[in-house]
Amino acid sequence: RAKDLDEQFPIVQIDSDAMDAARMIAEHGLPGLVVADASHKPHAVILASEMLHFVLPRYVQADVTLAGVLGDALADHARNLAGKTVGDLLPKDLRKVPAVDARDGVIKVAAEMSQQRCQLIAVTENGILHGAITASRLLAAALKS
Repeated sequence: RAKDLDEQFPIVQIDSDAMDAARMIAEHGLPGLVVADASHKPHAVILASEMLHFVLPRYVQADVTLAGVLGDALADHARNLAGKTVGDLLPKDLRKVPAVDARDGVIKVAAEMSQQRCQLIAVTENGILHGAITASRLLAAALKS
């Protein structure tokens, strides 16, 4: 069951500090974070790669060849997250949060993750966020069987 595989994964609120969220992803080596609304229901998933989008200067995003002249001082650009909330980083047109019910079986979880091509899936119990399952954790469980 999904409930047996989910982890007490770091969950952030929409109004959480973006820099703190980025640090959480970096320090724990996470693929991303589940973002919950005020009622603790899954609202969005923000991936580490999406965080990078806000760290990189816009002119580098527009022309990747400029990245070669900047050097490797990415930390200098991480300040772009300062003063922003996680909600500020979410796209205007949110995609459906990949989620499964805590009672769903492992095959259903794998099928959902595969179909949605997601690295992280929320686990809910009675509509409330219970935890999350990473693709690597699910793969590890499959290889143990």
